[in-house]
Amino acid sequence: MLTHPHIVLTLRRHHLFSQLPEKTFQDVCTLASLKRLPNHAPLMHQGDAADRFFLLVSGQIKLHRVTGEGQEHLVEVIQPGQTFAEALLFTQAKAYPVSATALKDSVLVSIEGQHYRRALEDQPKICLAILASMSIHLHQRLKDIDTLSLANASRRVINFLFQERDTVSGEVVLQVPKRLVASKLGIQPETFSRILHRLVEGGLIEVQRRTIRILCEKGLMGYQAG
Repeated sequence: MLTHPHIVLTLRRHHLFSQLPEKTFQDVCTLASLKRLPNHAPLMHQGDAADRFFLLVSGQIKLHRVTGEGQEHLVEVIQPGQTFAEALLFTQAKAYPVSATALKDSVLVSIEGQHYRRALEDQPKICLAILASMSIHLHQRLKDIDTLSLANASRRVINFLFQERDTVSGEVVLQVPKRLVASKLGIQPETFSRILHRLVEGGLIEVQRRTIRILCEKGLMGYQAG
């Protein structure tokens, strides 16, 4: 049962729960539980029974898949305030299509999926809110697919920098290790590092650990790998 006032309030403010009647919301909290994961601990494995979804309160969670060749592919990094695995409520999927692992010490709310689904049956407004959220998420995934479909690895990295940069400072602060960024872009870590090095040599970016500053936007947009 979920009882911590701050965490209950965090859950209540999320769009998946904000429109639920109080009694329904309290029922959800009764069946919810708090999970604490140390750094690198698994939350679930690809293929596990999909009976719950999650809200990340603090920390960072990596969603990833393992290919038939045993290679890990990063799908997404979940930040505090985000939910994940809720889409499975509507697809009626029996198993999780990804694994989830803590990248930092993390605290999550674990929500009983079928109970929540039944609670939505008489709540059309919240169903529309969920659809809107999923639509935004889908558009982001399509942008990621467009990025990965480009054959040139340098262009993938450059597009990533433009997508992730802060519009005021021109900086990109990597929230995860570079090897995970490379995985998301579908390239090897050494390729990612080599491309960053070339861009630094060309005076287009500056790299300080996990902070990348774009120095020449026009030059970066027109960059052609040699």
